[in-house]
Amino acid sequence: MVTDAEWTRIRRGLRFGQVFEGTVVQVPRPGAIGIFVYIGLSVGGFVDVLLLPEQTEDWPTEGTVADFEIWWADSRRQIRLKPSDSHYLRNDFTDFVDRFRPNWPSEVGQPVRDPDPPPPR
Repeated sequence: MVTDAEWTRIRRGLRFGQVFEGTVVQVPRPGAIGIFVYIGLSVGGFVDVLLLPEQTEDWPTEGTVADFEIWWADSRRQIRLKPSDSHYLRNDFTDFVDRFRPNWPSEVGQPVRDPDPPPPR
């Protein structure tokens, strides 16, 4: 497990849209949660089901090597990725981004910010 200090160090070097060559290491429940991707760091990469094609036969399979971009990183100590290859993206990705993450084009190249601190209890 990665320490808080290591996660902070890794995050500081990440930028939205940064591309990693990754290997799909697990597709636990096709159509349900997404895929896990090894990108050469001590934290894992994950592509959420919302970014993948509706038809699971169009998803990359275990062992697939492809390029993935940093989509998000939060306190989960996991780097959220999106496939660079449009074949592995949901068919309406452009519309999806327009609806749910319209600032994405301007975020590409920007540092991945530290998550907001948890609210006081």
